[in-house]
Amino acid sequence: MTYLETAAQFYHDVAQTPQIGLCCVQSTLLQLPGLKIPLPMQEMNYGCGTTVHPAELANQPTVLYVGVGGGLEALQFAYFSRRPGAVIAIEPVAAMREAATRNLEIAAQENSWFDTSFVKICEGDAFSLPIADASVDVVAQNCLFNIFEPEDLTRALKEAFRALKLGGRLQMSDPIATRSIPPHLQQDERLRAMCLSGALTYEEYIQLIINAGFGQVEIRARRPYRLLDTATYNLDTNLLLESLDSVSFKVAIPEDGACVFTGKTAIYAGTETFFDDRAGHILQPGIPAAVCDKTAAKLAASMPNEIIITDSTWNYDGGGCC
Repeated sequence: MTYLETAAQFYHDVAQTPQIGLCCVQSTLLQLPGLKIPLPMQEMNYGCGTTVHPAELANQPTVLYVGVGGGLEALQFAYFSRRPGAVIAIEPVAAMREAATRNLEIAAQENSWFDTSFVKICEGDAFSLPIADASVDVVAQNCLFNIFEPEDLTRALKEAFRALKLGGRLQMSDPIATRSIPPHLQQDERLRAMCLSGALTYEEYIQLIINAGFGQVEIRARRPYRLLDTATYNLDTNLLLESLDSVSFKVAIPEDGACVFTGKTAIYAGTETFFDDRAGHILQPGIPAAVCDKTAAKLAASMPNEIIITDSTWNYDGGGCC
């Protein structure tokens, strides 16, 4: 049985018998006015963070959600796009499609604003999305892509890129590893399906996103996720997994490389009235300006005594310059 077949069987099982505690079901759900999330959805919240960022969802975007799970985030996306077919949910596991359909019917009973027509659940997978080129505003996935082998992850990212309109956004939440996961854990197909052994390091993960063609990546959150301890997982030292929420934009990659925003700022501490690097960045004395990591490195190298670069906050919500 391949790791994808193992994952399909695993999620078939948890669709029929929800496992409280799988992934981050114990985490606090995003609270939105007038939105009631049915209990079965909460019990099937098999994600490690969130892909629903309200600031990204103006003008009722069309959302392609890959891996519907219990339907929770599909419902949350529909909250911002209240029209038939606004959310297209792709799911390869029949039992999960059936469970999500039931849960959305309950949601329609509990939320007067919601109609089940807002979410269209379709059979399909991340490698061959049943969507035309450049046809959706947002592609989202939560704690699915991390189970893929790197080659399959590359395929999934390129498919997401293909489906997005120019300027569209890939909104993801996945575990990452603080160091490379040992082969004996990577090869454990059930642990991979449980989002515990397929995670890449931050650097590897971001580079694959850029390799797929995304010219700008913004980190919305980075937080502790799980600890793989020495005794349980046969490790020399404990290994921390983190949850990473990111938004990647389908824009051209600049000649000097993609822009990755992690919450760094540049502060001019010189004596002139302003600093202009002649590349689009004008810094006023003492005022932090959000910059991408690439620009932060260039500024630090060019004016090490007059420009202060702050550390990554791993919580960037837009508004910077690159």
